[in-house]
Amino acid sequence: MTQPHHSHHRAHPERVDAATVRAWLAQPDTATVLDVRTPAEFETVHIRGSYNVPLNLLDEHAEQLAPRLDRHVVLVCQSGPRAAQARQRLATVGADRVHVLDGGITAYAGSGSDGGDGDGGGKADGSLVRGRARWSLGRQVRLVAGTLVTAGLVAGLRAPSARLLSAAIGAGLTVSALTDTCTMARVLSALPYNRGPRDRTPAEVLAQLPAGAAARPAPSPTE
Repeated sequence: MTQPHHSHHRAHPERVDAATVRAWLAQPDTATVLDVRTPAEFETVHIRGSYNVPLNLLDEHAEQLAPRLDRHVVLVCQSGPRAAQARQRLATVGADRVHVLDGGITAYAGSGSDGGDGDGGGKADGSLVRGRARWSLGRQVRLVAGTLVTAGLVAGLRAPSARLLSAAIGAGLTVSALTDTCTMARVLSALPYNRGPRDRTPAEVLAQLPAGAAARPAPSPTE
């Protein structure tokens, strides 16, 4: 009887929870955490030792980024959708050890009691670094969308055609939910409010990442 063939390669889960990420970060050189939010969101709160690579920059420079990603890579955004987009983009350039932090930084912050502060120096120990509070990109999207819908309805009392604005926003949000993308978020991310103290060049962003290291097997996820 032919024996079934067992592959020596373990499938890498698309999503990992906060406990798994903390366990990986407790082991040196096991995982690299890329935060794909805007610089302003990153400044507000991020995982100590993570690297800020905004989604738009990752999308444009995935080919240059991929050679540095031979460890396990955890992608982080506010709640998950942007990290999932980043994972799909990296998959097109052959990066296959890439995971999405399930629930994003919101779930991560709610999973432990570590509320660090400071400038983010030090090793990647899984603690949180908190800075000046700013609105997340998702919250900004909800504000702008709600304002435009309300404006369209109010203006529609005088000019019925103005209600088309509300309809357009509603349709856009529906498409956003179905495709798990958000055009409005991409537009808002380019505003000065969502940038850091200064715009870093792609070369500077890539230079902050560790050079490619020998790939290591994934530790067993925590229960």
